Amino acid sequence: MSIVSLSAWNQFLSTRPNSHLLQTGEWGELKASFVWEPVRIVSEDDGAQVLFRKLPLGFTIGYIPKANPGQSIWKEIDFVCKQHRAIFLKLEPNLGDDQPFSRFPLTLKPSSYNIQPPRTIIVDLNGTEEQILSRMKQKTRYNIRLSEKKGVTVRPWADHTAFHDMMLVTGGRDGFGVHSEEYYRRAYELLHPKGMCEILVAEYDGKPLAALFVACHGNRAYYLYGASTDEERNRMPTYLLQWEAMKWAKARGCEEYDLWGVPDEDEATLESNFETRHDGLWGVYRFKRGFGGQLKRAAQAMDRVYNPFLYQLYLTLFRNRE
Repeated sequence: MSIVSLSAWNQFLSTRPNSHLLQTGEWGELKASFVWEPVRIVSEDDGAQVLFRKLPLGFTIGYIPKANPGQSIWKEIDFVCKQHRAIFLKLEPNLGDDQPFSRFPLTLKPSSYNIQPPRTIIVDLNGTEEQILSRMKQKTRYNIRLSEKKGVTVRPWADHTAFHDMMLVTGGRDGFGVHSEEYYRRAYELLHPKGMCEILVAEYDGKPLAALFVACHGNRAYYLYGASTDEERNRMPTYLLQWEAMKWAKARGCEEYDLWGVPDEDEATLESNFETRHDGLWGVYRFKRGFGGQLKRAAQAMDRVYNPFLYQLYLTLFRNRE
């Protein structure tokens, strides 16, 4: 077994350029600043970044986000998890729900919940800008062009305090949790110097109206965080903002743009309910569907249990919090 350094891990990932953003060393360092401990394991031609979160009495929870560790590395993963007194390890495979699980041990059991949103919309960035626009719904194309005509402009933004303030407004309005200002700042500091992220702001007459945090790794970009004010919404700033983020991603060689999270329902259910439902992720589905992407569902998370009694206790406490 080889537990490797950050630089050695990133060297290993350089041979796997299309691995998921959440497996990058930079993402591990971000989580290390906020209660998680990253451990990077390389064994033969396989590897995994495992995140550990401390619990009372010296126990932990292990988490492998968006990776597909093969059979050959699980002995090492188990060893590290037991060293860290993990009650269980949660694996979220970097697979679609229609792809085979044969590379994983049979002792992994389907989890009752995912940490990352399991369903998303992926926009194809191949082709010319006009071809990408042509795949969008007519109303979305109209709103992008309307925003430009109404004087909205988009530029990079490094004002982390203002971005966080806008996130707080959006979270209060739409009912979702918001990270601390330091979290967004740290993410920017780790990713931006390597060309892996940008904060973009949409403005009218010098006034910020909406902003987003986009990140990329390999052939995929990710819409991670988005915010908007309640002002000048008739100028459709969020539409132009997403389009500029897609152009930013395409300029960096990305072929896909992940809109990161819609309700976990099949397409027929989504299409028949999006005009009347506004709770949870329903509020963003109507917006995201217009960009012409494909609805995708990730494979269900799986748990590897090391302490069955405490695992059941944890699940009970988790359900009681919902």
